[in-house]
Amino acid sequence: MRDESKQSMTEDQFPQAFKKREQACLGNQWDDFVKAHLQPSPISIRLNPGKTGIGEVKLSIPWTRYGRYLNNRPSFTLDPTFHAGKYYVQEASSMFLEQAFNQTSNATAALNVLDLCAAPGGKSTHLLSLMNRDGLLVSNEVIQSRAAVLSENIQKWGHCNVVVTNNDPKDFQRLPGFFDVIVVDAPCSGEGLFRKDPAAVKEWSEDAVALCSKRQKRILSDVWTALKTGGILIYSTCTYNTQENEENLKWLSQEYEVEYIPLELKDEWGIVTVKDNHVIGYRFFPHLLEGEGFFLTVLRKVNGQSESKLNLRSSFTPPSKKIKEQISNWILNSDQKTFINRNDRLQFFPANKIQEIETLVKNLRVIVAGTFLATVKHDKLIPEHSFALSLELNRNFFRTISLEKEEAIQYLKKDSVMISYDKKGFALVSFEDIPLGWVNVLENRINNLYPSEWRIRMR
Repeated sequence: MRDESKQSMTEDQFPQAFKKREQACLGNQWDDFVKAHLQPSPISIRLNPGKTGIGEVKLSIPWTRYGRYLNNRPSFTLDPTFHAGKYYVQEASSMFLEQAFNQTSNATAALNVLDLCAAPGGKSTHLLSLMNRDGLLVSNEVIQSRAAVLSENIQKWGHCNVVVTNNDPKDFQRLPGFFDVIVVDAPCSGEGLFRKDPAAVKEWSEDAVALCSKRQKRILSDVWTALKTGGILIYSTCTYNTQENEENLKWLSQEYEVEYIPLELKDEWGIVTVKDNHVIGYRFFPHLLEGEGFFLTVLRKVNGQSESKLNLRSSFTPPSKKIKEQISNWILNSDQKTFINRNDRLQFFPANKIQEIETLVKNLRVIVAGTFLATVKHDKLIPEHSFALSLELNRNFFRTISLEKEEAIQYLKKDSVMISYDKKGFALVSFEDIPLGWVNVLENRINNLYPSEWRIRMR
């Protein structure tokens, strides 16, 4: 469960102001806290239930069905199943989101969920595994370059009930009462990452904590209008201090009507329950559990909130009847999907959420809505890479070429793939029965259609 390949930090690397504060907070637990930081960080992944069996194993992370600890850190870059979306590399403590969501929301309902600070995609991909596929996730990132990484990770996870956006939190004020659940994994001072990220130690200061706290208040205030009455807000940070956690939440209670929701925990998980006036939160310490520092709270919006009027008239252009007939066999449950054609690129998403997606497109900067299916070129359909990774792909309709590991690595590097195949046309390539992408089999060669911007660059 520990990453033996990395050097751990030493006690004298703690910033003095941080050390003084945490010694006072932890008391006789301080020595254990320090010892935990002298050990390498645990390595953990979260499985994609749409692409792999879950099962029960000894190294399961106890607060999530899908999390697993690893004994050592493999080369994820050279694992084809990682690129295919079989799992996501994620810190174990942050997977506690599963308990917060499942215990406070009706996961079987067609909810509208916002992951506000979503890049690189850990919590968004987790939410997609927890939500009903008739629900809709809006996965947002304010920084454009990080939004591109977010979009890539979302596509690998394979769900079509998601819209990736690139907006400031204040932009969501255009969508009053739109969301049933909002997750704010707020940018923070990163104290909980000291063990695994030396840069977090160097960048920490008391001024940075104060600045983060101020920014977190702005984020919460900006997005509050978008949460409906009775809606759930899940707030988290990867830091220990009360200024960014309890104090911010007490401020929120003063500004708005909220109700903090207690969660059911098991003692053996080692999670510390925090109660400060009406605030109820959960703090993770690395000397008490196998994970990094983390804080999470769940609250319900009590005050009245008007709700967005959905766009009832569609501005989307449907594909032609001929094209729709062509693609009807490409997709599982195609009668439950809406297909649109935007600039000769076909997309699809759940039919029951078309009005919500129309509203999002009208009010936000949308990177991608649903799943790209194919590009239309002279009445010919060229399948999109994201569709190869989709859980909605009807694999029985397409020819599949199974690759060995070295062949799969060549494919993911976008090198020429030396395989023999006599039938011309588009074909899936897979590794260990999980699709990796497309090739086009021609008369004298095979064109590798893996996206250039996603290719493995490691030698």
